[in-house]
Amino acid sequence: MTYESFSSLIRRARKSKGYSQRELAGLLGLDFTYLSKLENDRAEYAPKEEVIRNLARHLALDEEELIFLAGRIPQGEEEFLKQHYQDMPILFRRMRENPEFAKRVFQQASKIE
Repeated sequence: MTYESFSSLIRRARKSKGYSQRELAGLLGLDFTYLSKLENDRAEYAPKEEVIRNLARHLALDEEELIFLAGRIPQGEEEFLKQHYQDMPILFRRMRENPEFAKRVFQQASKIE
């Protein structure tokens, strides 16, 4: 499985849609220098969920996937994580320490959809 960063994905998608940074930033209501920082992985923090969703819509990308890739958690998932906050460190530690376990978790999650 190959990993593409948030920054490279939005840059590639923008170019494939034929937008300049200025054009896309204008559509999103952003300063083009901020979009440039996002595309070059130089932003000081992940963009807000609303910005990510707008990017996804204009670039025909999956909104939820782009939110996670940006390092954010979709608002709808926050409550679930809060309810299970004590189990999360254990789950992530097990997945990090045991790649085969992580692979099975993700395979099972993919089957559900």
